[in-house]
Amino acid sequence: MSDRHISQHFETLAIHAGNTADPLTGAVVPPIYQVSTYKQDGVGGLRGGYEYSRSANPTRTALEENLAALEGGRRGLAFASGLAAEDTLLRTLLSPGDHVVIPNDAYGGTFRLFAKVVTRWGVEWSVADTSDPAAVRAAFTPKTKAVWVETPSNPLLGITDIAAVAQIAHDAGARLVVDNTFATPYLQQPLALGADVVVHSLTKYMGGHSDVVGGALITSDQTLGEELAYHQNAMGAVAGPFDSWLVLRGTKTLAVRMDRHSENATKIADMLSRHARVTRVLYPGLPEHPGHEIAAKQMKAFGGMVSFQVEGGEEAAVEVCNRAKVFTLGESLGGVESLIEHPGRMTHASAAGSALEVPADLVRLSVGIENVDDLLEDLQQALG
Repeated sequence: MSDRHISQHFETLAIHAGNTADPLTGAVVPPIYQVSTYKQDGVGGLRGGYEYSRSANPTRTALEENLAALEGGRRGLAFASGLAAEDTLLRTLLSPGDHVVIPNDAYGGTFRLFAKVVTRWGVEWSVADTSDPAAVRAAFTPKTKAVWVETPSNPLLGITDIAAVAQIAHDAGARLVVDNTFATPYLQQPLALGADVVVHSLTKYMGGHSDVVGGALITSDQTLGEELAYHQNAMGAVAGPFDSWLVLRGTKTLAVRMDRHSENATKIADMLSRHARVTRVLYPGLPEHPGHEIAAKQMKAFGGMVSFQVEGGEEAAVEVCNRAKVFTLGESLGGVESLIEHPGRMTHASAAGSALEVPADLVRLSVGIENVDDLLEDLQQALG
């Protein structure tokens, strides 16, 4: 991160970090360097450090500098997807025989990566309720090298005390990985709370417009950053220049979008908590949420994700999803438009039959930035 950004506030960093005016034309937006290779100034003489766009690309560099600044880290790395970032991280941190503690409420793709891919590589894992520090500590083995946390979690909106779990991990010589996709660095900065690495699906709030797929890793550990960069190049699942440009555009408005997402979600959670057909609302902004106090301590606001359970079981939950009109039935989250889905049949189907299986009567909302009255009316008619 450049020294000129150190004292600037988040909203200013989001617009300026990594966004250096083009030296040739003065363009205020970094160009899309749609290029694979670069002319060298003699054998081994790299101009600006660029030789091949898998190793580095100026548009991706701009995004990576922006990401590092927003998370308060020293090194940011951009990937082709969130799972590509996770895979690179795991193969950097772990060796066959190592053990990882994973949450009992995690994104289905993350669980699939551990259960179906990493396991075949000889890495062991066990599940713990990461909202309970004692449960995390009990899950450790002599081989534990990392703890994986999502907070808020997907899709049950669980909250983990990052500082407390970081201390447990570090006392045991392990690293803490925090998936910060739901909160974003505007609402929560895990590195400042003791995390070693932050993971993002840039597809979600960071891009913010449902038009790009990407992932990121950010760390404050310079040595670890270099190791991750080595594996990023060696494994090759990098973000392309146009995708990098789209995310860089998205982060500029992250703060104002997250304010609106959070404001709308708070009003929706309040309405749902009073609806006769809703049996439970999962939103850390509600005082009755078990993680509310910790969330209030480590988050600026409570985000745009809301989950709820309905009376009538699975079929009733599916019907609510099908009846929505302003909320679009679809997977993913974090775009300006509101989405609704049934996690058990959609994003978390891979967790069926496991310790991470989600309730069948659960509906998940990604609350967008539309007029909240329209969203409230839509949910009320969908619930009937």
